[in-house]
Amino acid sequence: MIDMDQLLQHAKAQQATDVHICAGSPVLFRIGGELIPVTKERLTAKQSADMSLGLLTKDQKTRLEETGDFDLMLAGKNGRYRINVGYFDGQVGATIRILPTKPKTTDELFLPDIIKELAHRRKGLVLITGSTSQGKTTTMTAMIDEINATSKKHIVTIEDPIEYLHTNKTGIVRQREVGRDTQTFYTGLRAALRQDPDVIAIGEMRDYETIKIALTAAETGVMVLSTLHVISIDKIMERLISYAPASDEGQLRFLLAESLQGVIHQELIPTTDGGQRVACEVLVVTGAAKNIIRRKGGYFLRNVIETGAKHGMITMASSIETMLNQKTITEDVARSVLANYT
Repeated sequence: MIDMDQLLQHAKAQQATDVHICAGSPVLFRIGGELIPVTKERLTAKQSADMSLGLLTKDQKTRLEETGDFDLMLAGKNGRYRINVGYFDGQVGATIRILPTKPKTTDELFLPDIIKELAHRRKGLVLITGSTSQGKTTTMTAMIDEINATSKKHIVTIEDPIEYLHTNKTGIVRQREVGRDTQTFYTGLRAALRQDPDVIAIGEMRDYETIKIALTAAETGVMVLSTLHVISIDKIMERLISYAPASDEGQLRFLLAESLQGVIHQELIPTTDGGQRVACEVLVVTGAAKNIIRRKGGYFLRNVIETGAKHGMITMASSIETMLNQKTITEDVARSVLANYT
């Protein structure tokens, strides 16, 4: 059987972000956004099961049998990993996300300066949006690190799971994991309001109760950071409203207009050196944006971004153009990204 420790060390040396263990396939590393085979032979069903189940304790295996999926974190001297073990067409396999050992800074991520500025807002809500696996958590973590490094503030995070470990710097960061330190995002958020926070970071907005209390906290003087799965800023209103009862749409629009400070929408795209870089568009909520949120469809926000450069707003087209000029990405990559923003 393939030695898992050696496999993970090899993955880290290759700068892989994920390892896929799947019956009928070679072991695959995700490198630069693409899946790369790293074994010559395809794994048998037994090999895949042995490697995957070897990551679990006896109790965890029992829970896997009951539910068909099991998520866990592994942390040790060789690194930290977020793991999903599950059944796929009747066979056991695993996906392993390799987590950085410490948060990256906004400078290390080449994020625009406006993101630092948004991190230092005193109150309100900042959302980091994008589809799955676009680096939203990494960006939010960099913003938390920026606050922690420069401000004497109390930051409470509610995460599922905790991916990056923060150390106290100028401020203090207290991290809570859903399922271990608190039952749900909602209960963790509700408790956080009693813990004298300056900043609350919510790993993900998943339900209406969480969204509502987060907006209320932001409106009453706490800085709230969170992520939201959405394919573009245009769709943010309908995405949030989809969680709410029809009778609450007006209240949700009002709370969002009053509390939202900015939206960072991002895509993780392959670079010419084989790595990945965030391209992003940034909405800074102005009076015009507040009026749109209260009364109109989200697609009008596109006009606000396109005319808002003086407020620090950035379009996806300008972000891509900057990366092209720096020869960070190819023209083919640029075209494929911008096809979704026309």
